[in-house]
Amino acid sequence: MTFYDPDAVVWALGSLVLIVPVVIVAIRQSGATTRAKAQLAREREYQRLTELSVTAQEVTDQKLGEIAAQLADISRRVTSVEWSLKEIE
Repeated sequence: MTFYDPDAVVWALGSLVLIVPVVIVAIRQSGATTRAKAQLAREREYQRLTELSVTAQEVTDQKLGEIAAQLADISRRVTSVEWSLKEIE
């Protein structure tokens, strides 16, 4: 008494030989797609951070220009006061 049919075993093994590589390729492609999406998200985040740092640098440059102008004005006023004090003496 046999519990299996030889033709069924051949069909089962043949099917496994054909299906397993397809499944492996599908899993690997899925992993590659996931890695590519993660890399793209990382690059977008780097780009966003770069834009933020450029904006912050522009604001800093603007404030530095304002401070330099105020300092020049204060220096001019101090010079004027010194000159006035020398004239009074």
